[in-house]
Amino acid sequence: MVKKILLPTDFSEGARNALPYAAELAKQYNASLYLIHVIYDINQASGLHVPHVNLDQLYSEIESVAKKELERFGLEELRGMNVQREVIRGVPYEEIVKYAEKNQIDLIVIGTHGRKGLEKIFFGSTAEQVLRRAPCAVLTVRLPKKGS
Repeated sequence: MVKKILLPTDFSEGARNALPYAAELAKQYNASLYLIHVIYDINQASGLHVPHVNLDQLYSEIESVAKKELERFGLEELRGMNVQREVIRGVPYEEIVKYAEKNQIDLIVIGTHGRKGLEKIFFGSTAEQVLRRAPCAVLTVRLPKKGS
């Protein structure tokens, strides 16, 4: 039974495209919907300390903007639904998987960017990493093909 659905968002077109799927599934199953945004933590990702006097201030400002954006994300589609929102700092796929484990998520709905070639090699695929490591079912939502 699906009682908890997680929708990670980076506020991209791919994430916005996944939103109606997550909302509709949450309505069908009368499930709680969890929206999270992960701020990419350079120090954690690289394993190196990046010396910067105002790095904490920078992350604080990014987090403040992300919280406001997350509050607006899907406002119309999610009206009247049980939605939890959270901003987290870390490596996106790792934090998404940890969040799913910690909160006993039943289904992750995640948008894909459709990256190919060098772009995929350099930027990787968060959705692909989540799919490989998730403790629950994962629904990936692709962007519609251009001209469809």
